Amino acid sequence: MIVTSVAGASAATLDDVKAKGFVQCGVNAAGLQGFASPDDKGEWSGFDVDICRAVAAAVFADPTKVKFTPLTAKERFTALQSGEIDLLARNSTWTMSRDTQLGIVFTGVNYYDGQGFMAKKSLGVSSAKELSGASICVQSGTTTELNLADWFRANNLQFNPVVFEKQEEADAAYDSGRCDAYTTDASGLYSIRLKLANPDEHVVLPEIISKEPLGPAVRQGDDQWALIVKWALFAMVNAEELGVTQANVDELKASSANPEVKRLLGLDGDFGKSIGLAPEWAANVIKAVGNYGESFERNVGQGSPLKIARGLNDLWSKGGIQYAPPIR
Repeated sequence: MIVTSVAGASAATLDDVKAKGFVQCGVNAAGLQGFASPDDKGEWSGFDVDICRAVAAAVFADPTKVKFTPLTAKERFTALQSGEIDLLARNSTWTMSRDTQLGIVFTGVNYYDGQGFMAKKSLGVSSAKELSGASICVQSGTTTELNLADWFRANNLQFNPVVFEKQEEADAAYDSGRCDAYTTDASGLYSIRLKLANPDEHVVLPEIISKEPLGPAVRQGDDQWALIVKWALFAMVNAEELGVTQANVDELKASSANPEVKRLLGLDGDFGKSIGLAPEWAANVIKAVGNYGESFERNVGQGSPLKIARGLNDLWSKGGIQYAPPIR
């Protein structure tokens, strides 16, 4: 029997996904380098894209069985609510109102972020508190827009918001000199700066003015699908902590005596069956995209053009707050 929630979500997403043969994943329409962007052949890559591919690997043992729907900030939640996509992995902040009022549920945090500011070096400012009276580019329909107003009000500063519906419009306006500064998630600022005509002429200011826990979301009303997406991410985090990598996963599957590794790789217990997947679901995730740390470093960390420090996104055992429940 198909169970329907008050939000209208069908509790048969896994069946639907298997029937059509792919996961439909919503990603950033503007192409946010490091998180989700297509190459000249239309092949998507990035930190958020890895979540989509991880879910496809968990379900199909094939990370290519995913199709991407580029979405603006305004479109993203409607696309999920309506069933246009199965999963949203689009640098979206987990907030109470989104979690309780939109008929969606966040399944974890793949990137702990915070809102920051970027300004032209020619302004001569070294702090966001020196931006009083500045014009600031911001995208509408985001927590960024709300946080901007709150922060300037709390600090008794004046500002002139220049609001755009689409990120690429805000990017272009800032690059052309229409705004003195730009505000969005700090990770996004590093990505956007790379695309500016003269990146070295711009500086990301030190203030972080908000908590922006970014993570994947699914429709409410389908606990099984939410668990699959949640544990695909948790498998990546647990794999990093246990030293399981894309390169050694097969070797460890054959030789490891570590009980935690054996549970992760489907050699001990029925953990895959409990969420409707094969025993080796997590091993397939790691083969496809690597562990959490590998995905981070490749897409946004030191192995990428963004070179973002792990910071809060490091494992809890290494000074960060990234932490996954155990598989047991």
